[in-house]
Amino acid sequence: MEKEFSRVRSAQDIIVSLILIVGGAVLVAMPTSQSVNIVGFFLIFAGLILVFVLKTCYRLDGTRETYKKSEKFFAQSKKDSFTAALNSDPSKIDMAEENKGNGLRVDVFYSTKTGKAYCRLYEYIPYRYEPCTPYYEFPVEKVENLIK
Repeated sequence: MEKEFSRVRSAQDIIVSLILIVGGAVLVAMPTSQSVNIVGFFLIFAGLILVFVLKTCYRLDGTRETYKKSEKFFAQSKKDSFTAALNSDPSKIDMAEENKGNGLRVDVFYSTKTGKAYCRLYEYIPYRYEPCTPYYEFPVEKVENLIK
């Protein structure tokens, strides 16, 4: 089964949106000047937009667990060493090489609640990143250097 992650709303996203909407409604309902009412309408509008747009978590299809995502970029010349590191121990990935090129991307989906992390290596093919490894599952402790 191929693992796929989809973007979902976190509880924090919903709380931020509701705070903006409720705060704006309170400002509009108060008997104050017109400028305060305009700020209230702006807050309501911003909260409504965030309800539809803001999605900061990821969910593994078929489960209820939510994950955060970390992306790191590396030079293309490190592909073989990174593939070998993901096969055995991702803590061996040399973070000193980060941002010295963007031919490779390492995506890490992690959850500190469950202690699971999924890593995958992507290679840049003109105009997009294509996966070049499957997802590898590790404990979060093994990928701490990739999620900082």
